[in-house]
Amino acid sequence: MEKVKLPNKVDPARCAQNRLKYKGEYSAALMSRLAESTKGIHGDIDVSLDFGTDAQGLRIVSGSTRAHVSLQCQRCNELFDTTIESEFTYTPLRANAEAPELPEDYDIIEVDEAGEVSLVELIEDELILSVPQIPTHENEQCSEGQFDQSFGKLPTVEERPNPFAILEELKRK
Repeated sequence: MEKVKLPNKVDPARCAQNRLKYKGEYSAALMSRLAESTKGIHGDIDVSLDFGTDAQGLRIVSGSTRAHVSLQCQRCNELFDTTIESEFTYTPLRANAEAPELPEDYDIIEVDEAGEVSLVELIEDELILSVPQIPTHENEQCSEGQFDQSFGKLPTVEERPNPFAILEELKRK
């Protein structure tokens, strides 16, 4: 499947009815909040989306996204490049609609008054949530990683008698 530029907004109900699948990319220029959360975005953002209906009859939007970004290591303060990825499943609902019983891995996304969802904002939100809270290099690559070690042995925990052993003996009598 060829990668294409994706639409900025879609009607998830119509897309689910047609069982559309998108595989494409968004320009990094559309992701200003992600750029603020990182030290730079390298290349375009890869996106794969699948619209459909699940076994409960709920319309769903599932997919994955990937971006190559620069982050600042919180140990040595040097920049490093990494890939952030996210997989997601949403069910679209109107703002005042009552939410049905949803499976645990589903999230709700609100549609606007025209019944559309901004895919750019959805993908950007997913990527921002995937940025590590405390980004660090691997220990081997970080100049300060050599200090992130522990020395010595942890003391062993003495085995204590089970406090319920007495109850077990009473139960046998």
